[in-house]
Amino acid sequence: MASSSTAAPEYGVEPLRLNVSRDFCAFIAGFKAEDLPDAVVHESRRGVLDWIGCALAGSRHPTIPKLLAAMGALGSAGRASVIAHDLKLGHIEAAIVNGQIGHVLDYDDTHMDGVVLHTSSPVLAALLSVAESGSFSGLDLVAAYAAGFEAGVRVGKASPGHHDGGWHLTGTLGTIAAGVAVGRMLGLDAARLTYALGIAATQAAGMQQNRGTMSKSFHAGKAASNGVLAGFLAREGVDSSDEIIEGKRGFSRTFSSGSKPEALLDGLGRDWQILRNGYKPYACGIVVHPLIDGMIALRRRGGIDPARIERVEITVNPAAVRITGVAEPKTGLQSKFSIYHSAAVSFLDGDAGIAQYSDARALAPEVVELRRKVRVSIDEGFRRDEARVAVVDAGGRHEAHVEHAGGTVDNPMSDAALEDKFLANAEMAVGGARAREIAETVWRLERLPDVRELLRLCS
Repeated sequence: MASSSTAAPEYGVEPLRLNVSRDFCAFIAGFKAEDLPDAVVHESRRGVLDWIGCALAGSRHPTIPKLLAAMGALGSAGRASVIAHDLKLGHIEAAIVNGQIGHVLDYDDTHMDGVVLHTSSPVLAALLSVAESGSFSGLDLVAAYAAGFEAGVRVGKASPGHHDGGWHLTGTLGTIAAGVAVGRMLGLDAARLTYALGIAATQAAGMQQNRGTMSKSFHAGKAASNGVLAGFLAREGVDSSDEIIEGKRGFSRTFSSGSKPEALLDGLGRDWQILRNGYKPYACGIVVHPLIDGMIALRRRGGIDPARIERVEITVNPAAVRITGVAEPKTGLQSKFSIYHSAAVSFLDGDAGIAQYSDARALAPEVVELRRKVRVSIDEGFRRDEARVAVVDAGGRHEAHVEHAGGTVDNPMSDAALEDKFLANAEMAVGGARAREIAETVWRLERLPDVRELLRLCS
């Protein structure tokens, strides 16, 4: 891989430029995969490894048999693999299932550089489905994956009020990311890639109201399938508006209270969005990760008897309360969006993994008792990856301040830590030997002659 960034056209900064969708797609269609910066290629390996691990672990979730039963009732031609199942579905259906499998545990990566987006679940579920429609190399996958990040995150930045409108970005921006990624994978030219962007954007959906339900992870699967459909329709010449983001009735004006279409082009080809991706050490909403770090740190110091705790005080960014304000979760899925549950269970268990967000742990008496002692306040000056926690007992006040949660860009997970997470997730589905073989394959992803080599190990 080349070590320098791919050159991009000089776009300027005029705020009302009317051809940003076309210019963006011209760049995405035209950059050479061989010229991607080494850092982008490496981050792609990390993202693929992490997501496959989350999908392998998610394949065991009780949501998935319900989804597969519905797919079976509808009927589907067996062409694309379902992760961790000896099963093939149609390309669209496989994308739905694999997208939901990858996101159902809420353990998958999260981009937080101004746009909170689980990019990998919709993008990789779509690309792995498409990979079984022909012969695509690992480098093809890397380039398409990076393209998906550019599309999803940049459209989010072009639509700064989008999240505040109640949209679940993994469903909406994830659809756009998947559509552009599939278009790049299929080798569409600039005009047809612009069609793919428009066809994807017009399918975008997903509401935050569905947090804590099985439908939340369905958003990722539907986004993946929407992206597959967008790419294949565009390949056949189905057209769309070529101003789908910036137009008067385009995405950034229809789906957002603010519009900044120039963000689609700012730094394009220099500032690769995948390099600002974050990875989750905990299986829950990303905005509670800093307080979990703090609670685990207090537990490790020792000297605090849970039975003698009088109260727990948590200070966080306002977004943490808006997104994870469930006070009395009744299910494991609901508990992933409970700041109270996360504070309590992470202190009691010293972890916040898959087991801590099960139905059983959500209802465990000792967890319920402690989370009712949690008091939450907000600080407008806190970053989203920052928190202060305090436990008050008869012995006094015990405090911890987390400036940047683990797994974020400013406090990243090492390759070794990411692989440890992958192995722990993957081994429960495919065993230790297969898990290590998958990891070895992903670490040489860009050298794979055919992505189906990786898929055979995962299905």
